[in-house]
Amino acid sequence: MNRNALTTLCLSSRKLHFLTLVLLAALPKCYGQEASTRTYQNKLTPIEHPQPLLNDYPEFVQPVIETVRFEAPRLVDNPNADLAVRAWRFSYNAHGIIEMPNRLRADRTAVILVHPWGIDDGQGWRTPEPAGVADFCTPTKNHLAGRHTRTVIDPLLKRLRPHVGVVLYSLRGHEYPVHQKLYRSIRHNPSAEERAAGRRELHEILHRFDYHGAALPQTLKLSGTQPVRDYFQQFPGLDAGSKYDHQGFWDLPIPISSDVTMGREDVVFYDEDGYPALRDFLQRQQIHHVLLTGYATDMCFCSTTAGYQNLSRDFNVFLVGDATLATFPANASPRYATNAHISYASLNQLITQVSWIRLLDTTSTQPGLKNR
Repeated sequence: MNRNALTTLCLSSRKLHFLTLVLLAALPKCYGQEASTRTYQNKLTPIEHPQPLLNDYPEFVQPVIETVRFEAPRLVDNPNADLAVRAWRFSYNAHGIIEMPNRLRADRTAVILVHPWGIDDGQGWRTPEPAGVADFCTPTKNHLAGRHTRTVIDPLLKRLRPHVGVVLYSLRGHEYPVHQKLYRSIRHNPSAEERAAGRRELHEILHRFDYHGAALPQTLKLSGTQPVRDYFQQFPGLDAGSKYDHQGFWDLPIPISSDVTMGREDVVFYDEDGYPALRDFLQRQQIHHVLLTGYATDMCFCSTTAGYQNLSRDFNVFLVGDATLATFPANASPRYATNAHISYASLNQLITQVSWIRLLDTTSTQPGLKNR
């Protein structure tokens, strides 16, 4: 082979090598898993005499009742799975609810609790008087949400924490210096001494604030032709501004609810850090699946940084339908509002429930589940 031909061959080989590297870089990242596809058999088998869904905690969530229900094949099916998560979605085109079993690796799963605000829970941050609003907007509703956290979410976290890859909480705003002392974040894991100092500092900050705002207006000026418009302009249904919540209220560091038993390695993420930072953190932990819990189903749970609208772009997301509460204006109970918003979400999201999240008994030679 002459020199010119050899040179041409070498250049072609280099080009081919470069092109191969470019193509490899363009392949989707699978975080430790081999990139592959499979053909899913979308076979829908009618379920005879189905029981209501989300039926375990009717105090908080009205059960979902649909007359047409189908069983579909397993959707998520991880090798070496140790976590069973049955789930459902609604399809107008299928004319009913579709249920499917799933098998996940727990160590590739994150449990995320959206906005567990510690308000009216004894830590010092409380609803301003006499007409202030925050979280579920009245102390009575906030106490109900705290009871839901204790009854439904905290036991779930305790059960899954030893097995899952990450337990993470999202909070409004940014990380304050006192937060850095109190909670592990994506940047820092405080020592026991720092946490003790943080608790003292948080107590002082929250208890020295003046929680008294203005009272409701006693008189309103109404025009002769548009009194309804004028009425609501001067007396809206929700005003969380400084008139009622006192200047500086929304600048206080929001604590994690005391109704949650936090683990030493649990992570707190702050909305202002942005979704890309959350996504990248979870991917560094090799997380593929998210069990999403928290508040409020119709707002924060869906559309904040750790809401399902973001997470479902990059992870297999399961909304834990009885581990969330919707806001519930004009009602004493959140159960119907939560049912409505979870049902609407089910058009494009998978819904599970606490009793459907089961650890598999991988130590037995016989198939089975823990936590029976």
